[in-house]
Amino acid sequence: MLINSVRDESFREYGKILEGFDNRDLVKRMGTIPMPASGTAYEPGIDVLEKSDVFSSYSDRGFGGMPIQLGMCWGYNTKLNCLEYHRDSEVNIGEGDFILLLAKQSQIVDGKLDTSLVKAFRVPAGLAVEVYATTLHYAPCQVSDDGFRVAVILPRGTNTDKPDFEPKSEEDRWLRARNKWLIAHKDTDEARSGAHVGLVGANIDIKG
Repeated sequence: MLINSVRDESFREYGKILEGFDNRDLVKRMGTIPMPASGTAYEPGIDVLEKSDVFSSYSDRGFGGMPIQLGMCWGYNTKLNCLEYHRDSEVNIGEGDFILLLAKQSQIVDGKLDTSLVKAFRVPAGLAVEVYATTLHYAPCQVSDDGFRVAVILPRGTNTDKPDFEPKSEEDRWLRARNKWLIAHKDTDEARSGAHVGLVGANIDIKG
C-alpha cells in the first residue's frame, strides 16, 4: 500500500498540520505510560497528559476555547478494521512516527464504503495533525514492532458512554459511544459485537 506523508499535498483533503505547539513535554509524558501486552488501548482523558504544559494551548488555540480531553491510543496495530468519525476535528500527536488510514464521510454510499478508497499517511513523531470532522479514521498503525503511542485530543466527553435513545435514522444505529459513529469490517471484533458492517473489500493490513 502506498504510504504518503502528511506533508504531501494529498493530505489536505483529510486534515492539516497544526503549527506553533510545543509538544515536547507531552511526548515525554506519553512515554511513561506502559504498553499493553498485545492489541491496542484507548483512554479518552489521561490525567498525566492533561497536566502537560501544552494542554491549555490546545484548548485555547487548537479548539478555540472549547473544553477538551487529552487521552491516548497506544499499542500494536497494522490493520484498518473500522472507520469512525465525530462531529468535531480530532488532533493527534505521536511519541514516534505512526500511520493513519483515512477516508471521507462523503465516500459512504448506502451505508457502505469500499476499502480501496482508503489512503495511508505517515505522521512524524511529535507533529500535531488535525483530522477533520469529515474524515474517517480509526486506530493508528505502527511503523515498527515497538508499536505506537498517539495522543488523541477531542472535545470533552467524546468516546465516553453512548446516550440512550431510540434510533430514528440509519446513522443513529452507527453510534457506538458519545460523539462516535463507526462502521466496521465484517472480520472484526467490533462487527461481532454489533457494530454496523459498512466496510466492503479487504481489511487493509499495512504489512500485507
